[in-house]
Parts: sequence; C-alpha cells; structure tokens
Amino acid sequence: MIGMEETDIKRVCIIIPTLNEERNIGSTIDEFREEGFENIFVIDGNSTDRTREIAESKGARVEIQSGKGKGQAVAEAFSMVDSDIVILVDGDGTYSAKDAVKLVEPILRGYADHVVGNRFHDYEKGAFTKLNLLGNKILNFFFRISYGIELYDILSGYRALTKELYKNVNLMKKGFEVETELTVETIAKGFRIIEVPVKYRKRGGKTKLNPIKDGFRIGSTIYNLVARYSPGRYLYFLGTLMVVLGLTVGIYVVYDWFRNITHSLLAVLTALLIIAGLQVIIFGFMGDFVFRGNSEIRKELIMLRMELKELKKERK
Repeated sequence: MIGMEETDIKRVCIIIPTLNEERNIGSTIDEFREEGFENIFVIDGNSTDRTREIAESKGARVEIQSGKGKGQAVAEAFSMVDSDIVILVDGDGTYSAKDAVKLVEPILRGYADHVVGNRFHDYEKGAFTKLNLLGNKILNFFFRISYGIELYDILSGYRALTKELYKNVNLMKKGFEVETELTVETIAKGFRIIEVPVKYRKRGGKTKLNPIKDGFRIGSTIYNLVARYSPGRYLYFLGTLMVVLGLTVGIYVVYDWFRNITHSLLAVLTALLIIAGLQVIIFGFMGDFVFRGNSEIRKELIMLRMELKELKKERK
C-alpha cells in the first residue's frame, strides 16, 4: 500500500458496522484487502440477509452485536478490538478504501488522535439527495456555532481513531447520532481531531437513515452534548434566550408607553429577564473558562502519557 509500511498496516483494524448489507459488504472488504488491510472486523446488527455469511467468506472476523442501533454496535466493537488504530467505515460501499491512508497518516505522524473523512470535498452526483445535503449543511453549521470548532462533516461515517481515544470515549447514543457523539467526546476529553478530504460514492441500495427523524435526533444530540463539552456554552443559549425575551417584552412596553399606556408588571419582567439573562451569560463565560483550563490540562496529560510510552519503547 503506497504511503504506509506493512508494520503500520498491521496496527490498523477496520471496523464495519452492518445491517442487511449483502449487496455491498463483500466489495467493501475486498477493497480494504486490496489496500493491504487484513484485520477486518464486522459487527453485525442481526442481519436477515446474507451479510454475515459473505463477510465470513471474505475472511473478516464477524460478531453479532448484543443490542440494536449503529451507536451500540460501534461502542461494542470498540470493546472487542485492541488495535493501535481503528478505521470506522460504513459497509454500504460509499467510501473508498484508497482514502484509508489519508485517515491514518495524521495519526502516524503524531498530530491527530481522531481523523474524520470530509465527504463534501469530492462526492458523486446522487450521493446526497437535496434534502440530505441541506440537512448536513445545517447540522454542521449548528455544530460550529455551538462548539466553536471548525469541522465541516461531523456526520461522516469514515474516520480513524487511536486506541487511547476509542478505549476512553463514553458512547451512550444508540443510533446514527454516534458520529456526533464521537466528535464531541474527542474534543471534550482533550484529544486532537482534524478533517481530511475523502471521496464519497452513491450508495448501492436504500439508505437506512431517515432525513427528518434522524436529522432531528442528531440536532438534539448536538445541543444536548454541549453540556458534556462545556457547561458554559450551554448557559449561553439560556442566557441569550432570556435577554431576547426581555428585549421583546421591553419593546412592547416602550411602544405602548409612547401611546400613554403603562405596563408596570411587564416593565419589571423585562428588567428581570434582561438582568438574569446577562448574569447567566457571565456564569457561562466563567464556566467555559474553567472548563477550557481543565481541557488544556487533559491535553498535557495525554501528551505526557504518549511521551512516557515512547521512552519505554526506546529503552526496550
């Protein structure tokens, strides 16, 4: 495989969550084998077709997940493997194994712990419906506003993670929200995450993702996980909402005041909402400052552990 040594390839495990993917799982495994990857792990969600049989015939290790949902499958797979690096990829044939080196290279060079394949750099016509494309853009924009992190494809199913990261993430979401949760867990725990461009192909077969239902769940996850990433940012939303409500009521009070109509109680409510909202925002800034300090400490500890591991290897 161009760009990776054989010893590096052996450090990588390809994890493929599947559910009724008999149409694409064989070719997906073949592609990674052609690129030199032999350690392929399929975690199957009790498929009713020939997915498992095909995967086993291709030489992949196959396990049946104990629960349901992609998130649960990923969490269970992480507990079953022990490779230095894992590549997480969908079994629907939408991603190219030739891009695996792009995902692994930043980790091997030591400047990333989590690498996400950005699909929007190069995607085939028909790979996204107009609704899916719009939904992805909105959710990614919402993520950047909420977390202040410049990532543009947090929903990508093609990503590489270090052992230190995938063994320490706390995944609680059971469905398609897992990519969002993996991203948030990475930045919340002080690990380094970057994006690289990958090719995204049109899916062979019907997608299991419901753009409305799952899109709403993913949006809710982005918002709800803000508290896990930084409680301060969670308070920003609440404080801003209170200030906006206060200003809205205040405009109404002032408008009627010019018409010689007074609203004493509403005027008091206006003041309370604005003052309380500003206080909540200030508390948010303080909380965010403390959290970021803790995040920096976690990053330093991670780097220290890595340096100690390297020293131990050198002594051996």
